Amino acid sequence: MKNLSAIILLFIANTVSGIAQGISMIAIPWYFARQSEMGKFGLIYILTNVIAIFWVPYSGTFIDKYNRKHIFLFITTISGIMLVTIAGFGYQNESLPWFLVAFVFMFTFFNYNIHYPNLYAFVQEITEVKHYGRITSFIEIQGQLSSVLAGAGAALLLEGVKGGHLNVFGILVEVPFDLEAWTIYEIFMMDALTYLLAFVFIFFIKYQSLVEKKHEDKPIKERLMVGFRYLKKNREILTFGVASHSVFVSVLITTFFLAAIYVNNHLQASGDVFATSEIYYALGAVFAGVAIRRIFSGITIPLSVIIMTAFATGLFVVLGFSYNVYVFYLMFLILGLSNAGIRIQRVTFLFSLIPNQVYGRATSIFTLINIFFRILFLSLFSLPFFYRENHVVFSFFIVSMFLFVSNLVLIKHYRSFIRLH
Repeated sequence: MKNLSAIILLFIANTVSGIAQGISMIAIPWYFARQSEMGKFGLIYILTNVIAIFWVPYSGTFIDKYNRKHIFLFITTISGIMLVTIAGFGYQNESLPWFLVAFVFMFTFFNYNIHYPNLYAFVQEITEVKHYGRITSFIEIQGQLSSVLAGAGAALLLEGVKGGHLNVFGILVEVPFDLEAWTIYEIFMMDALTYLLAFVFIFFIKYQSLVEKKHEDKPIKERLMVGFRYLKKNREILTFGVASHSVFVSVLITTFFLAAIYVNNHLQASGDVFATSEIYYALGAVFAGVAIRRIFSGITIPLSVIIMTAFATGLFVVLGFSYNVYVFYLMFLILGLSNAGIRIQRVTFLFSLIPNQVYGRATSIFTLINIFFRILFLSLFSLPFFYRENHVVFSFFIVSMFLFVSNLVLIKHYRSFIRLH
């Protein structure tokens, strides 16, 4: 495989920063949930998505115009400086005001919106076509192993170790030590230091581009329209991209918002249960990365997406009726498998269809539509009704209906998807 050393360094950098970044993004919703401020956090999440409507399309043009290694160096530098500054303020004052915690969430979320499209576009640029399927699986495995470690770290740091008992995969294990729970600013400082390490690994990446990129001197608005025009001419790609993102929509509103309310209000459990659910989600995603292409090797990619969307549809119904923590873990395991499996299949499918020159802009349209759905659901689920008592379960039933309708769209257009490939 060409550029193997570059891909390995990129994966190492992504792992290092992903672990601490994951801990931060688990800690922030729980920070608000423990203070019974999820209504406020819901508004913050909505505002984040509204701003992202304007940011995401432009991030796609940057990915297609500029050197993708340089983009990674820039965002790791800016992110590290921002987190050191805020964490330093926390150490100085021995606390952080809620709006600075919210700012870290928003900034990290915007970082995701350029980081992952840039990662996929960079990998597509330096990988031979015959390795697309394998490399997308590796990306998923690497990313989710980072999430496993992030979830384990968050379970340890959010609640600490009290009375010599440590929560390991939902099971209390006796250990010969106690550990004080970390403050939110201590977690942010650790996150900042990992950005520095990621910068070092990315700096030493050397690669040969395997695609021919044409220089574009057009104004940014004109370059932005390239993605819209491409998908307008290729409506079936647009339909597949949007409908296959439905499970990802449900994951983002569940993991960052609904799950914290569900654990706190419905299961009436602690922060380590919330963090452990992220471990099970990531384990499901790791399994998808290892085995999903083998499991569905005998069927088409669109059909495999339909099957996994159906699994996700059912699991939200189960969550709505269950009060059992272990059922909660099992459903998150299936959610991780379904979402990651769909992402692997979707990215492999789109890699083979969309030219690298417009990949960032075309996929940013899918992200933009994804954001509109998130704003719609978050606006609904931020109503006081949903975070009072255990009414969060009604949000799961609504998400299940959304996935059901999305799957009907995939089924309806199945034959046209097959003709694309």
